[in-house]
Amino acid sequence: MNGSNCSIKRGDNPPFLLEGGGLMKILKKVKDKLKKIISSKNVTLKPKKKKSPVSGPAVSASRDIPGFQETVAVNTKFSQPEDTRPRSTALQDLPFCYDQDKIILQVRDPRWLHTYWEMRNQTIEGLKSKLGDDFYRAKKVLRVYDVTNIIFNGFNANSFFDIHYNDFANSWYIDTAGPGRSWCVDLGLMLTDGRFITILRSNVVSTPLDGPSWITDEEWMIPEDIFARLYGMGFGLGKSSPVGRAWQERTKQGLFSSGISSSPVRKAVKERSFWMKVDCELIVYGATEPDAKVTVQGQPINLRPDGTFTLRYYLPDSKQVIPVKATSADKLEERTITPIVTRETR
Repeated sequence: MNGSNCSIKRGDNPPFLLEGGGLMKILKKVKDKLKKIISSKNVTLKPKKKKSPVSGPAVSASRDIPGFQETVAVNTKFSQPEDTRPRSTALQDLPFCYDQDKIILQVRDPRWLHTYWEMRNQTIEGLKSKLGDDFYRAKKVLRVYDVTNIIFNGFNANSFFDIHYNDFANSWYIDTAGPGRSWCVDLGLMLTDGRFITILRSNVVSTPLDGPSWITDEEWMIPEDIFARLYGMGFGLGKSSPVGRAWQERTKQGLFSSGISSSPVRKAVKERSFWMKVDCELIVYGATEPDAKVTVQGQPINLRPDGTFTLRYYLPDSKQVIPVKATSADKLEERTITPIVTRETR
């Protein structure tokens, strides 16, 4: 082997392999040197720590990761916002009273009214101090006024009637027996000398009619020729109808005006018939202790839970004697009141 001419024959080993395995030595040295460099730098490979895909820095660093946007969308899709609805509160019972001086009147049906009221203790104490012993001897009364077609001022009612109520009542059903009328109620005291003192006055209500209204709509007239045309069109009797000509011929012959096909919207003329009828009924009502036994004309009757009762009688032309007897539950006391009513029709 010369510096200018080098040749290796088949079967000969290269000189750098022959001299102690030169190539293997070089590779080993390179490997050892790399180990020294790595150990001197203290390089350790650690796995990256995963962060939440919705956190700030990680989002910007991970935008290029495949599937990253899908992961963010899934995490935000099922977010749970804070419930801002007001919490339900426990139901509270209505107060027993509102500390007001007030009476309300309302309609139940064409014949019956209902009223309820409240009086403050200060009002009651004021009446006691003003009236003295007359307060305790006075009767508690509901005065029902018929104020139909008038502006009521307390003295100009068409008529009125009184209802006596007990100390424990704060509402009452009133049988007016007068449908289609206007009513007002005063709550007050009936003194022993006949004077009536109004404490509270209700609103005015009107009871509806218990039958059809007497107000009728205006009569709309249709000329016969227009009605014939409309009637024929409704039943296929126009010009294009196969029976249209026959219908027109009947109309020309005067059959249409014979009454067979008269307009159904035209009211028939009724004969005048003027009449009048008057009758009377008697209403007996009252109140006592709820556990008392009450008879009217010797017949026992049932009391309402508040001790009140109402009876209605047909009132013929005669004298009616209606004894009402109440007996206490312990049968130690009795009270009898006898209304006497006479009817005379002229």
